[in-house]
Amino acid sequence: MAKAPDSTLITSAGRSRSLDLEERQRRYLITMGVRTACFLLFLVVPGWWKLAALAGAALLPAFAVLFANSTDHRPPAVAPEMKEQEGLRALPASHVVTGTVEETE
Repeated sequence: MAKAPDSTLITSAGRSRSLDLEERQRRYLITMGVRTACFLLFLVVPGWWKLAALAGAALLPAFAVLFANSTDHRPPAVAPEMKEQEGLRALPASHVVTGTVEETE
């Protein structure tokens, strides 16, 4: 059985925890804003629209929690130059590569 590499390529790293939390909070607040709009619409609209607005206000909390707790299932973006090097592994963190930096214009 092959041993998994200890290092992670930066292109396969997930999102930061703070960014993930910020996005989930934003999704939750948007959904709760729509729910508040449904309650306000219930007071204004006539006929069967009242029932639709009330149903939206009643069902949106469940969807808000589902949307807020959903995680990002998209595969990480890989730079085009990395696609041709898929067979290569990252170096371990303890390995130091010496060299010089050359700037091109």
